[in-house]
Amino acid sequence: MSNLNSIDSSLEDKENEPRFMNVKQVSEYLQLNEKKIYALVSEGKIPGTKITGKWMFPRALIDNWIIESSHGGLLTDRLIVAGSDDAVMQRVIMQIAHNIQSKALVSYTCTGTRLGLSLLSHHKVDVCAMHWGPYSESHLRHPALLHQYPQHHNWVLVRLFKREQGLLINKKLLSTINNVDLKSILETDLKWCKRQDGAGSQRFLQETLQHFGIEDKSLNICCTALSERDAASRIAMNQADVAPGTRSIATEYSLGFIPIGWEAFDLALYRGVYFRTLFQNLLEEIKSESCRSLAKQLGGYDFSETGKLTWSAE
Repeated sequence: MSNLNSIDSSLEDKENEPRFMNVKQVSEYLQLNEKKIYALVSEGKIPGTKITGKWMFPRALIDNWIIESSHGGLLTDRLIVAGSDDAVMQRVIMQIAHNIQSKALVSYTCTGTRLGLSLLSHHKVDVCAMHWGPYSESHLRHPALLHQYPQHHNWVLVRLFKREQGLLINKKLLSTINNVDLKSILETDLKWCKRQDGAGSQRFLQETLQHFGIEDKSLNICCTALSERDAASRIAMNQADVAPGTRSIATEYSLGFIPIGWEAFDLALYRGVYFRTLFQNLLEEIKSESCRSLAKQLGGYDFSETGKLTWSAE
């Protein structure tokens, strides 16, 4: 009976704990002094938010933060990936999910680079797939983009591969165009399917337009796609003529492709996630012969730097 009373008392105490804690309460909760809490906040290492000049800490997020920080965390039976769309990445994730069956959850949600990083910063996902401009500048651009999020102190960047970025275009339409150079395509009155703001492909297109002195508003925009596959399917269904995208997606949908350049496709993730078995399985699958064979069929990939740690805050 005394044990039951003890359990009841413990549950009651749990229910009475505040959902949101101030600095003093969270310092007591974690058994750390308040100065240390402020230090963790300034480094972006602890989940909190400032409301009218006062720091508040959601207890549920503090609990999750402790779990994730504990020797790889207890959430080692999941790998949630968000961010940029990619044909090879999609196939690899599906293969891993098939291999492990119900032993763990592995999923991939294509949100675009910016939204993926935002989800990562809010601990909603474990990994963000990203690309942000030409390969030659990725060693500067990718870390600079991560620095815009306070949690970047806990992140690392892992190179997955390089891939070819360009324009997806209707094959029949492409055959009717006499001059197929990039500038002429950008200046024709084609129906454009653009990508959402914050997508790496849209960023690549905008910079290409700037290079040729062409304004975004001069394009005949007919729709907005929220992933590369969405953009490709709209062209395949004759809802649009052209859209930014990769060579691999063009191959998948039997579309024409006009190359612009190469980009780095990186994975941003928390340090602890890097050591999870599921993440290591992902890297191993990317390095496998079957994956390389698939990439060769699709075209537009370079795996010479796969698995390389390209950036760390420390």
